[in-house]
Amino acid sequence: MAKFVYRMQSVLNLKIKTENQSKMEFGTAQMHLNEELDKLDLLKKRLEDYLREGEELQKSKLNVNEILFNGNAVENVKAQIEDQKVNVEKAEKVVDEARLKLSKDMQERKMQETLRDRAFQEYIQEEKDAEFKESDQRTSFTYGQRINQNRQ
Repeated sequence: MAKFVYRMQSVLNLKIKTENQSKMEFGTAQMHLNEELDKLDLLKKRLEDYLREGEELQKSKLNVNEILFNGNAVENVKAQIEDQKVNVEKAEKVVDEARLKLSKDMQERKMQETLRDRAFQEYIQEEKDAEFKESDQRTSFTYGQRINQNRQ
């Protein structure tokens, strides 16, 4: 029995490599998104701290400079939060694009594997047919030999 050779194995190998590369890109994009979300959470926590500090400053003995500084800090952090939300949206778009690319690459690889499996099944059937034909020829030959021997 001859060895099965898939004639499009190089295409399948390429699809596997592109899928692995897409997985790595998706993982990197997801990591970047998580980092951006962490930064946003830290900024929100900092804003809460400044707001809490501002409330305490207004309750205690009035120090105008500290209250103004706190107000400026609150506005600054709010602006940073808005900027960070934009960064998070960009990172989410990158993750979505990477997810779509990964999904497409996985489908292409699966399609190639399905084609390889079909080709293998055809190969198996061809081998069975050839084996059956050979067996049939042997049987016919043997039967013909016996008939010739019986006639003599």
